[in-house]
Amino acid sequence: MTPSTDSRTDAGSGSGDGRRRIVFLDVDGTILEHGSHISPSTPDAVRAARAAGHLVYLSTGRSAADIHPVVADIGFDGAVTNSGALVTSGGEVVVERPLSPEATDRMLTALRSRGIRYFLQARDGVYASDDMAELMRDYALALEARERAGEEVRPEDSLVGLAQRTFPGVEEADLSRIDKAVFVSDHEEGLDELRADLGDEFLIVPGSMPLPGGSNGEISERDTTKGSAIELLLAHLGMDAADAVAVGDSWNDIEMFQVCGVAVAMGNARPELKELADLVTTDVLDDGIANAFRRLGLI
Repeated sequence: MTPSTDSRTDAGSGSGDGRRRIVFLDVDGTILEHGSHISPSTPDAVRAARAAGHLVYLSTGRSAADIHPVVADIGFDGAVTNSGALVTSGGEVVVERPLSPEATDRMLTALRSRGIRYFLQARDGVYASDDMAELMRDYALALEARERAGEEVRPEDSLVGLAQRTFPGVEEADLSRIDKAVFVSDHEEGLDELRADLGDEFLIVPGSMPLPGGSNGEISERDTTKGSAIELLLAHLGMDAADAVAVGDSWNDIEMFQVCGVAVAMGNARPELKELADLVTTDVLDDGIANAFRRLGLI
């Protein structure tokens, strides 16, 4: 797919032309590699871009309450979180659009009827079904056993702390304020089964986290995406999409690529996303963000 010329800008233009840009950065696979590893150049690049007068926002599938401290400490102008269900800017809530109680009930019915494990994400945190919490505990124990046996455990296998975390149960969540779900199915058909059960009212995308299981992914309402959230934020700020830059690596970044004037794929991005990008930078730990910012003239 080739971006249309009327919605895209020159990928090489940036602060050198005097334009103020707004940048949206995905988190997992873009700022962080597998949970907590970050390139030392990334915080400096973000701070330098902001010092030059540009705006830099997070744009993540994560809950606002689940942003890793190493990311939060960088400092941003705001964030698109829960895949576009919540948008904040300068401490102000600009967009808040949780699932309707009816949609949440339908989603939970589909997940439970298929025996699929899940997390529910809300503005205030992440809640686990009993079988999801059990899966995470069993996974952590298996990793510990591998380490004791002298086997190498890669960062992507460890999920860097996710398996060791304790999550509140779904029964503690306010089901009237749920934004999305993350699910893990025991078999490869789980994604297609949920799409068949939930139909066109929901957006179901393959997961970007290396969770154990046959298949995994994310469920949101159809029109609740990073892209639609960015459009609402740009309208709030009075900024043009041509001055927006999206940087990402996975399936749930496609919609923000479609609405931003410049789309940047990480070197470690999915091949399908690279095909949609205006430019491809280096990997997440190989100064990917800093190199993209330099190429765009942001720093």
